[in-house]
Amino acid sequence: MVLTAEVIGMLVFTLAAFWGLATWSLVRTMRQEGRKVEILEQQDRMDTYSPEALAELREWIQANPDDPLVDDARRRHNECIEALEETDRRFYDWSDEEIDRLERV
Repeated sequence: MVLTAEVIGMLVFTLAAFWGLATWSLVRTMRQEGRKVEILEQQDRMDTYSPEALAELREWIQANPDDPLVDDARRRHNECIEALEETDRRFYDWSDEEIDRLERV
């Protein structure tokens, strides 16, 4: 069986794209994890949610007050706020104004 130049070209492109994307993802993830380790070596706590994720969690808590998981969600929400208030270095991009506006649920 003989492969045409187009088929070989597509195969090379596909393999390069797959391995390129996989390598990029791995390097990015390892850098993020390295940054987290660096933060945790300097302080014992770290923010666990991005501003968008914490806002979504708060919305979910308000929309689902009777859900069996709401107490755990409240605890996690409040723990993140405590970590933001008590730490100097943060993993996610939180501004001081955003932190000042946060309220426990």
